[in-house]
Parts: sequence; structure tokens; C-alpha cells
Amino acid sequence: MTMRVRVGQGFDIHRFVDDVVSDRKLILGGVHFKGERGLIGHSDADVVAHATAEAILGACGLGNIGEHFPDSDPKYKNVDSINLLELVATMARNHKFDIGNVDCSVVCEQPKIAPHRDEMQQKLSLAVGAPVTVKGRRAEGLGAIGRGEGIACWAVAIVTQTE
Repeated sequence: MTMRVRVGQGFDIHRFVDDVVSDRKLILGGVHFKGERGLIGHSDADVVAHATAEAILGACGLGNIGEHFPDSDPKYKNVDSINLLELVATMARNHKFDIGNVDCSVVCEQPKIAPHRDEMQQKLSLAVGAPVTVKGRRAEGLGAIGRGEGIACWAVAIVTQTE
């Protein structure tokens, strides 16, 4: 029996809503960051869950999140991205992949990630069925992210497949 190890990289980025009094919630890693401006997106715009899903899909050779959950489909409007991540993890398992772990780097000037990191890691890990780690990083004032225009996330997943 041969075991193949595969690695996938995920990325997502969303702009903040322009209106400070918008009713759009900021959701990162399945956690509501109360009092923070939300992100623009068809779903809940959870960049951490999206990048995690992209990394898993890439590692398994299963395309990308837009192919499986298109923003042109009204059933995904404002959907909870943790639910989408659970579906991606199920897809991986259905294709005989075991998810080893996922590591995420969230890049933003605001909000601070550290106070919510444990809860984010718990929710993401539960959805994936494997350890998911989250690190907060700043862009040090450089570019659109550094100017506080949005949030980006990079994720790397490792999966194994037994043949």
C-alpha cells in the first residue's frame, strides 16, 4: 500500500464595507468580531475559512471554492463559510484523502487576531476534522492591506491519500 502526501495552498482576500454603520458582521475563522467593520462578499466573506477550504481543495486536486460554491448561486448568499468548509472536508474524505493539518496566516491591520485565535482554531479544526492553526500578521502599513482596506489570508494544507 502506497501513501501519497500532498500539499495545497489557499488564499483569500476581501475588502471592508465602506459604511462603518453597516449591519455586515466581521466573521473570521467562524468567529464574530463584535464592533468591527464587516467584509464585502457573497457569503459571510470569512477569508480564513475560505483560504482553508482553498488549501484543502488544492491539496486534493479538487478545484477551487468558486467552482463548488459559485457566487452566482443565490443559495450561497450570506452563507456561513464554516458550513462550506465542512462540505470541503467531506469532499476530501470522499476522495480518500485524510487531512493532516492546515496552517493559516491572517494579514490585517485591524482587528487584533490573538484575542480570538483559540476560538477560531477550535471552530476551524472542528469543521475540518484536523488541526487548524491561525496566526495574525500585520502588513506594516504597506499596500491596501496595510492601509486597512481589507483582510487577506494565506493557508497551507497537508493531506495524505492511501492507494
